[in-house]
Amino acid sequence: MRPSGRNLSQMRPISIETGVMRHAEGSCLIRVGETHVLCTASIEENPPRFLKGTGLGWVTAEYGMLPRATNTRNRREAAQGKQSGRTQEIQRLIGRSLRAGVDRSALGERQITIDCDVIQADGGTRCAAITGGWVALRLAVNRLLKSGALTSDPILDHVAAVSCGVYAGQPVLDLDYAEDSEAGTDGNFVLTGAGRLIEVQMSAEGATFSRAQMTTLLDLAEAGMADLVAAQKAALT
Repeated sequence: MRPSGRNLSQMRPISIETGVMRHAEGSCLIRVGETHVLCTASIEENPPRFLKGTGLGWVTAEYGMLPRATNTRNRREAAQGKQSGRTQEIQRLIGRSLRAGVDRSALGERQITIDCDVIQADGGTRCAAITGGWVALRLAVNRLLKSGALTSDPILDHVAAVSCGVYAGQPVLDLDYAEDSEAGTDGNFVLTGAGRLIEVQMSAEGATFSRAQMTTLLDLAEAGMADLVAAQKAALT
């Protein structure tokens, strides 16, 4: 039995509310169970220096967690004068994931920055950030298309992410914190709407895992993707 009472292949409730930030070109608040992440997209008409003159655009991301997003207060990283290695790793993952779903030639020489701020954490924050970050990106690109700044849509497909793992000896979909902290195997799966893999992060936390278990977790992730993409589509209608 899972702590939440969900069955092994059941996602937490997903909701995505758009237009939550007045000034951002795209924004949403994504809730996956008790994990809540605010995602915004900001357009800059200049690309990073290393892309000037190439005709290519760029999508990047920043990630942060509010001090009381967890059950104990964490110091703001700005107060410590540097980002943690975990924060840097997560924001690079978000940027890589979202770029995989974009035709950077069609985007043109501009940069879109996705800011992901965790308001409340209960496991799967990076996955929620990727899923909500894509919605914010989609909204920002829609604005560019509507204004005529873009003549063709650079977004190739939906991008979303979900965690899967082995908890109490059983493969489960969409781990919350109670499961994640006890999981023997933990994985994050980033996929496109068409089911193409973008990135898989898997590690043995307490016990090694077999190839068959890895396949089972991927099957669960693909099933979870259907719910995530459906939530993205519903938020954009």
